[in-house]
Amino acid sequence: MKKILITMVIMLAMVGMVFAGGKKESTTVKTAAMKVAMVTDYGDITDQSFNQTTYEACKEFAEANGLAFQYYKPSGDSTEARVSSINAAIQDDFNVIVLPGYAFAEAIVKTVDDNDDVTFVGLDVSEFDLVSSAEALGKANWKLPKNAFCAVYAEEIPGFFAGYAAVKEGFTHLGFLGGMAVPAVIRYGFGFVQGCNKAAEDMGIADKVTVEYIYGGQFYGDQAITAAMDGWYQQRGVEVVFACGGGIFTSACEAAAKVGGKVIGVDVDQSAQINQYGKDMCVTSAMKGLAATVKAVLTSVKDNSFATKYAAKIENLGLVSATDIEANFVQIPTATWSMKNYTVAEYKALVADIFNGKVKVSNDTEKAPACSITLNQYANIK
Repeated sequence: MKKILITMVIMLAMVGMVFAGGKKESTTVKTAAMKVAMVTDYGDITDQSFNQTTYEACKEFAEANGLAFQYYKPSGDSTEARVSSINAAIQDDFNVIVLPGYAFAEAIVKTVDDNDDVTFVGLDVSEFDLVSSAEALGKANWKLPKNAFCAVYAEEIPGFFAGYAAVKEGFTHLGFLGGMAVPAVIRYGFGFVQGCNKAAEDMGIADKVTVEYIYGGQFYGDQAITAAMDGWYQQRGVEVVFACGGGIFTSACEAAAKVGGKVIGVDVDQSAQINQYGKDMCVTSAMKGLAATVKAVLTSVKDNSFATKYAAKIENLGLVSATDIEANFVQIPTATWSMKNYTVAEYKALVADIFNGKVKVSNDTEKAPACSITLNQYANIK
C-alpha cells in the first residue's frame, strides 16, 4: 500500500511539472499578496522633499489597505547602490516598487526586464532619462515594458500657480533662480513668468511688475550663487525668489535671510525647510503631486486595472479635476497656506479656469513667453 501511495504522489508531482512547464510558477501582484516597497534616491525619508513625500504616501496607502510596506535606503549615491536596494526588495518578496526621482532611470533599465512579476513605479523619470540610460548600456530601441509606469509632470502649471499667487499677494519685483536649464526647470521658470504676467494684467499693474531670471548652472547652492542672490535682494530690490533646482534654494534662503526677503519652494511643500532660514520666509511652493500619483497608481495595482491604465506608459501628469485640487498632479499647497491677500478660493477658481481651458499655460521651452511685465534674463551664474 505504501509503495502505491508513493507512486501516486510522484505521478501527481510530474503532472504538476508538466502543467507548470517545469518552472516555478510566477507570482505577480494579481496572484500574490500585494507588497509595496519604496527605495530612496540618494537622500533619506526625512529630506522634506521627494523621498519623504513618497515614503509617507506609500506608507499611508499600505496602512489604509492592510498591505505590507517597507522602504530601502541605498548604501550610496550610485546606480549600483540603487540596483542593489531594488534587488533586495525583490528578494524580500516585495512585488510593487516605487522609485522617486530621475536618478532611478538607469536602475530601472537594469532591473525591470528581468523582473516581469514585479511592478515598477518611477516618479519624475522621463522618457529621455530612460532612453539615454538604455543607450548608454548598449540597449538600442529599448522600450519601457508592461510591468512599469513612469510619471513626469507639467511643471509649467505649478510654476504658473506660484507666479500668479506671488503677484496677487502683492509682490512686484520677483526673481526666478533655476538650477540648470533642463526642460523641467525651464517649464517651471517660463510657467512662473506666465503666472506673474497674468496676475499683473488681471490687476492692471503690468507696468509695475518685474521678473529677474537666471540659472545657477548647478543643482546646489554655494558662495557664488548666494552672492548673486545678495545682489538681487540687496541692490536690485527683489522681494521674492522662486528657487527651482534641488539644493540651490539654500543660496536664495541665505541671501533672503539678510534682508527679510521671501522665497518660493519647488517640487514639494518646502515651507518647513525654507522657514528654518527666517520666520514665514516661504510664500508658497510649486508642487508636483507625488502623493496623488502614488495613490492613483497603487490603487490601479490593487484593483487590477494597472494593465489598462498605466502599463508601459510614460505620462505627463497635470490637472485632472476642476474641483478636487488634491487629486491634481500639479498644485500649490493649501495646508500650509500663509498668504494674506491671495486666498484659497481664488486659487481654486484659477485651477478651474486652467482645467476648463479659460486660461492657457504654454509648455514651450524654446523661447521665453511674450509678456506685458518687464522680464530681465541673465547669463548663467556658472
